Amino acid sequence: METLLYYASWVCLLLGAGFCFVGGVGLLRLPDFYSRIHGGGVTDTLGAGLVLLGLMFQSGLSLATVKLVMIGLFLLLAGPVATHAIARAARHSGLAPQGAGEEQ
Repeated sequence: METLLYYASWVCLLLGAGFCFVGGVGLLRLPDFYSRIHGGGVTDTLGAGLVLLGLMFQSGLSLATVKLVMIGLFLLLAGPVATHAIARAARHSGLAPQGAGEEQ
C-alpha cells in the first residue's frame, strides 16, 4: 500500500507540474488578454490542485494534510474569483476581447 501511495503521489506531482508548465506557456503564446487569463487560470487551479494532492499522499494522515486541504480549498475559491475580477475590471476599463464586434 505504501508503494502505491508513493507512485500515486509522484504521478500527481508530475502531472501538476506539467499543467503549471502548460499554463505558463499559454500565458506567453495565447493571442489576447482574455485568452491568456483563461489559460493561466484554468491550468493553474488544476496544476496546484494536483501538486497539493500529491503532497497529501506523501504526508499521510497528519496535521500537514489538514493544512494542505485548507490551502486547496482556498485556492479553489480564490483562483476563479480573482480571475473573474481581473477580467471584469479589464472589460470595464474598455479592453475588448479579440474578434469582438466582427461578423463571422
